[in-house]
Parts: sequence; C-alpha cells; structure tokens
Amino acid sequence: MRVGITGHRGLTGELEQQVRQLLDQEVHGLDSTELTAVSCIADGPDTWLAEAVLGHGGRLEVIVPAEKYRGSLPEWHHDAYDYLLRRAADVHHTGMVESDEAAHMAGSEVLVGLVDELIAVWDGLPARGYGGTADVVAYAHRTGVPVRVLWPEGAVRR
Repeated sequence: MRVGITGHRGLTGELEQQVRQLLDQEVHGLDSTELTAVSCIADGPDTWLAEAVLGHGGRLEVIVPAEKYRGSLPEWHHDAYDYLLRRAADVHHTGMVESDEAAHMAGSEVLVGLVDELIAVWDGLPARGYGGTADVVAYAHRTGVPVRVLWPEGAVRR
C-alpha cells in the first residue's frame, strides 16, 4: 500500500495534536510490511505522516519539488527534513529549480502518480495559493486516485 500525503501547514497546538492522532490511527490500521508513505516532507502533515509510517515499520519515499525546496521551508524544520530525507528508501525529483507554487504542484502531481491512496489533511476550503491542498485533492480526483480526507470535526484553520 503506497499512501501519499497532502495537507495544511501551520497547524499548531491542539489542532496539531488532533491531526497527529488521526494520522497515527490511519497508519496503525495498515499492514506495516506493505506500507510506504510518499511525502514532500514539508513541515506539518507531510512530516507527521512520514514519522508515523517509519515508526510503524513502514517505508518512506520522498518527493523533492525543486532544488531550492529545502531553503524555502522554515529553518526550524531543516533538521527534521534532513533526517527524513536520509531515511528515505527512494527520492524522486521534479527537475525544477525554484521552490515556487508551480514546483510544489509538480511535486504533488508526481506524488499522486506514485500512490494507491492520498490522505488529505484538509478543511474542505479552496486552496490559498496554487498547489495548495485543495488543488492536490482535485488533481487526485481527476486522475482517479482515491482520497481520504482527515480533519478534526469542528476544527478551524487560522
């Protein structure tokens, strides 16, 4: 089972804990010997799913949307990014250089093309910029990849 992840970044506090719990529940319901997470390992749900799958004994594949991608992530996230990148069984690159919305969407398209199912940590609202969670969900629907939406009931994103 190859599971991809897309989701809102910038979740903090109680919402972060709720989402981590939802992701852990999803992962623990799957056979770890057959489980591979596919992630761009950005801060937030991308990293949380990767950590949960590795902790459950599964594999990790990483998508690098652009050569300058790591530099576009928050500095406080670099250690976690580097650690997960080292743990990856495979790394896929888009060939793009600049870490912009187009590269992020291209990375997500590669991700969707590699998975059996996409987990979306999504509040159901439109994307706040091209390549956001809603755009990735729409792309998965257009390409026939099943999407499982995880969002704590009643939660509101800031």
